[in-house]
Amino acid sequence: MSEIRLYVTSTEIGSAEILDLLSLEFGEEDVAIATTEVDEKKDIWEASVYMMADDEEVFRERIAKAISEDFPDLSIAMEVIPDVDWIAKSLEGLKPVRAGRFLVHGSHDRDKVKINDIAIEIDAGQAFGTGHHGTTAGCLEVIDTVVRATEPRNALDLGTGSGVLAIAVRKLRNIPVLATDIDPVAVRVAKENVRRNGIASGLRLETAPGFHSSAFRQDGPFDLIIANILARPLIKMAPQLVTHLTPGGSVILSGILAEQRWKVISAYAGARCRHVRTIWRNGWVTMHFVRGM
Repeated sequence: MSEIRLYVTSTEIGSAEILDLLSLEFGEEDVAIATTEVDEKKDIWEASVYMMADDEEVFRERIAKAISEDFPDLSIAMEVIPDVDWIAKSLEGLKPVRAGRFLVHGSHDRDKVKINDIAIEIDAGQAFGTGHHGTTAGCLEVIDTVVRATEPRNALDLGTGSGVLAIAVRKLRNIPVLATDIDPVAVRVAKENVRRNGIASGLRLETAPGFHSSAFRQDGPFDLIIANILARPLIKMAPQLVTHLTPGGSVILSGILAEQRWKVISAYAGARCRHVRTIWRNGWVTMHFVRGM
């Protein structure tokens, strides 16, 4: 069965707004949504939803409904995704990424690791997070700064994907780390990456679709919470997320488009968190907040 994408064409700002609408429509479902720049000079972008071909009719109706009010004139196009070994293909051009003291690299680039690097080996796979996306690289940079400055006693990586951020925290500091994801495939991949990086203990991975999971109560509250997800769910979960954070604890958030940052700041200010810092990478931002005492 072939995979397809349904997409609409807009501007950078328009595609960001559409991404927000699609995120609201599909919520925490296991649905891949993305924006892609097509032509920088002409400001042409595409917002896409990926699915199997058999699901096209249902997804097309949901996408049309989600964007109809704000973008009534946009047509939905379809593309069949070529049957390619994307893991092998992505490795061809997947170069090591430096973020803070971290070097995220594939198994084919172990020789690029230098003496003072904190190396994290992640091959392209089924879970998000190889360090190459602006959100992951931004998180790594802020993690490096925050962990050194605040010396947290425990940490939570919410929506762990490949496990790269949880691995980063554990390599920086010998503290217990809980890493969760709604996708059991991601959790399986993350466990493989944890073993690949020589972490034998102290990093627990759990499939957890929401904060009702007992894992958060057992391991929390946390001095450091990292969530690289999307702006809308981050905004929605702000009150719950902060209840699992110790007073004075840090929150690192990403998966946020630059134009969405004010909504995120407002949501976390409302949850009594102080905005400390924002860094920018390729149109995405990573934000650091501290919970009030």
